[in-house]
Amino acid sequence: MSSAALWLYSLLVWLAQPLVRRKLRRRARAEKGYATAVAERFGYYARPLDSLMPLSSTSGQGSFLWIHAVSLGETRAAGILLAELRAQWPDMRLLLTHGTATGRTEGERLLLPGDIQVWQPWDTRGAVERFLRKFHPAVGILMETEVWPNLVAGCQARGVPLVLANARLSEKSLAAALRIASLSRPAYGGLRAVWAQTDADAQRLRQLGAPVQGVLGNLKFDAEPDAALLAQGREWRAACSRPVLLLASSREGEEALWLQNFIKNRAPAQVGQALPAINAEANQAPQAVQWLIVPRHPQRFDEVFALLSSAGLRVARRSQWGQPPQDADVWLGDTLGEMALYYGLADVALLGGSFAPLGGQNLIEAAACGCPVVMGPHTFNFAEVAEQARGAGAAVRVANMAEGMLAAGQWAGDRARLALGRVQAEAFSTAHRGAAARTAAALKALLATRPLRAG
Repeated sequence: MSSAALWLYSLLVWLAQPLVRRKLRRRARAEKGYATAVAERFGYYARPLDSLMPLSSTSGQGSFLWIHAVSLGETRAAGILLAELRAQWPDMRLLLTHGTATGRTEGERLLLPGDIQVWQPWDTRGAVERFLRKFHPAVGILMETEVWPNLVAGCQARGVPLVLANARLSEKSLAAALRIASLSRPAYGGLRAVWAQTDADAQRLRQLGAPVQGVLGNLKFDAEPDAALLAQGREWRAACSRPVLLLASSREGEEALWLQNFIKNRAPAQVGQALPAINAEANQAPQAVQWLIVPRHPQRFDEVFALLSSAGLRVARRSQWGQPPQDADVWLGDTLGEMALYYGLADVALLGGSFAPLGGQNLIEAAACGCPVVMGPHTFNFAEVAEQARGAGAAVRVANMAEGMLAAGQWAGDRARLALGRVQAEAFSTAHRGAAARTAAALKALLATRPLRAG
């Protein structure tokens, strides 16, 4: 991959390194994980590697099976695929890379003795070369969206097959990539294989020259909710005297929208007295509902708590209660790894990221937990899945937060409709499973027909 565009790009990312370091220092103030092993991001590694094990006991080629999962969602999807890959290559060593602190923390759970976890190298030629020279990956699996020009070029130069698994590409991302087509087309075209989530994703990826070899579905459908957490959430829901509505994985600005409508629709009451009711127009039921808000990013937990508290609401943080308190205006889900509990606790969930123009969070986990979903207008990151869920009766779409809160209250207040929605959500989840086995089989076929070298 040699072009004027790549040369200019390489110069710009090299010049941007001081800005990257400054950004990491700033983010580390809120999330300490960003201060961990910063040198790795630029291709410098503190510890030596021991003798490398082969990708499989019979191939005698390569060293690590490398998976790059940039953030939390991609890391969870990688974990689903990894179980299938370890079955194919039980003596493999995993090289796991990330871009975010939450992804790295989640990835620690996937490691076995002999595995390595480091940061993804910043996409300069030097950092990429040092990364590849250090680890000699036998194959690289990029999860979902992470295609970097110098990373692709470096793998091509060293003969490392690089694939994009669970691949997705929104219309917005396609438009942005086409504006720099002289850079993006060689990057996507330099991949060895691409396995798309949906037909629409495959079509958009092909417009960038990606070698799409199959539409294998979404790995996240294969995730099994934590049974103990789900059961605990459902037990608490059954004991709750009010319907529980969840604002799930909320993003910047959405809690303020929720708060504005909550205050507008709450019945007159003095803060500190009995739990205020939401009026009939907002809830379509005489009793109050219990709201639960779970921000997407942990660094925002304190910020959201301060926002809600400053409005005079009684906020109960999940990290500080053993079971749901009944005297709070809102519960704040400020823990990681408990989404199955939150979905089990909720009657209906509002989909975070869809009420601001952020593209929506993934609703698959909600469906797997049997929790119906109300979506806002912005679901371009998961457009096809969102429409499939709506068609299956597992979700409905509304125009804004006010309509979303009303729709959620109405759904929770209709017992027959709610029971049907739960069944349809679980059925929707079950019908789309199997992507992990298909992806592992596709990778095995690729490696069997294309010889590898250690680099």
